[in-house]
Amino acid sequence: MLSVKELLLRGLEELLGRGDGPLQFRLILQPLVASFIAICAARRDLRERKRPFVWAFVREPSQRRQMFLEAWREIGRLFLVGVALDIIYQLIVLRGLRPLETLIVATTLAVLPYLLVRGLANRIMAWWSRRSEP
Repeated sequence: MLSVKELLLRGLEELLGRGDGPLQFRLILQPLVASFIAICAARRDLRERKRPFVWAFVREPSQRRQMFLEAWREIGRLFLVGVALDIIYQLIVLRGLRPLETLIVATTLAVLPYLLVRGLANRIMAWWSRRSEP
């Protein structure tokens, strides 16, 4: 039986090893798709005159559930594709399943880029629209 330390080291090694081997294209493709979805959402926020997503999520507790559901509708499929691709990778390369690693990878490749790019795009688009006003 492996100790906790050995499990953590193995998990870290396996996470870092995903850059090589089959399905490595997803390490580029998923964040790009998440970024595209985030930019589209940021444009919609600006058009509908909504507050920046992350800022509103933090500052408006009454709207969090609705905002979470909106974000999940936009990014949920991409997250699930990330989960499926990581499971396929694990079965091919690791010959077993590592659920926690799957959640870490899918979150890192889909959710984090979405949140970061949407926040940045909200800021840039708001700045640009203020700049271009007469």
